[in-house]
Amino acid sequence: MKNYYQVKTKVKYEHKNISNSTGTKFLGLIIDETLSWNQLIDQIATKLCSACYALRNLKHTVPQSTLRTIYYSYIHSILSYGIIFWGRSSSVNKSFILQKKIVTIIINTRVRESCREAFKNMEIMALYSQYILSLNLFTVKNTYSPQTGKYINTKQGTTQIYMYQLLI
Repeated sequence: MKNYYQVKTKVKYEHKNISNSTGTKFLGLIIDETLSWNQLIDQIATKLCSACYALRNLKHTVPQSTLRTIYYSYIHSILSYGIIFWGRSSSVNKSFILQKKIVTIIINTRVRESCREAFKNMEIMALYSQYILSLNLFTVKNTYSPQTGKYINTKQGTTQIYMYQLLI
């Protein structure tokens, strides 16, 4: 049972009823009716579990630098896509736990050991830091100017580097 009050709405377009749905996929992001992002995070978790399996099989045949490259080419893109929307969700911890699991596979340590130094040594941002960086970059790039009434779209150059250094 859901913990919210459900309102029954009927939407008509050109004398035809449009049915309600519990969620929809838009630009690769699954948006559900409560904006909880649970369906999207479950989809991300499925992809990360597949990546864990692949990395676990590859770690004995390729060097750690190759595993790091695979992380950035596949896993980082999964975690960072749309993170400014779903990064504050209550179920985001599931993705963070899988990210830590992936890092432990890459550096070949036990699951119970701390990953903090591993993240620093491999120059991988933890999911929460990645969320903060993405929000800050979005804010800096899309700053509203009350004088002109328009958004100022700044260039990526030094601002992006400065924001990254602040988070590390």
